Amino acid sequence: MRARSGHAAAMATLVLLRHGQTEWSRDGRHTGQTNVPLTDVGRDQARALHPAMSRFHFGLVLVSPRSRAVETASLAGIGDPTVDEDLVEWDYGEYEGITTPQIRESLGRPWNMWQEGAPGGERASDVGRRIDRVLARVEPVLASGRDVCLVAHGHSLRVVTARWLGLDPAAGAHFVLDTGTVSELGLEHERHAVLGWNIPACGYT
Repeated sequence: MRARSGHAAAMATLVLLRHGQTEWSRDGRHTGQTNVPLTDVGRDQARALHPAMSRFHFGLVLVSPRSRAVETASLAGIGDPTVDEDLVEWDYGEYEGITTPQIRESLGRPWNMWQEGAPGGERASDVGRRIDRVLARVEPVLASGRDVCLVAHGHSLRVVTARWLGLDPAAGAHFVLDTGTVSELGLEHERHAVLGWNIPACGYT
């Protein structure tokens, strides 16, 4: 989904910014608790988002404590972010650092993270409880007419989207999100809606 042609000043926007590429995200390895730095490509992705971020007037910026998210916020020119532990990525437990094909091979059967969770880690409902706390924190700011930015990770931001729409956390499975992209959530006719999704920097030119 492309960026909207203009930002409606009367409608505050919840901006979701997924961090730039890391070696593990590039290779499809589940990256939850591990601090994996941005690649050069990831840093370029983050810098390229600076013009897009200047379109908004943020009353609050929350960032995951993981270094890849913090660095992305800095390179994208987002000033004065507040670290929020609830925005950390899904805890993949025993599956940290390995890919879905590797997990399926070891199990000898299909595996669906959104339905099964990870042994020693989290299930979708666990992530959903964290994200509900984040949304409770940002909703008063949005209601005051000020935009909010969440800088975080692919799966946690997909759960943000599901919960914004009033869906079960596992419905985040349906919202594919690439590294170094921007998505916009807000209201349309008083209904919670997706205003823009998975938008690369070039989508704002």
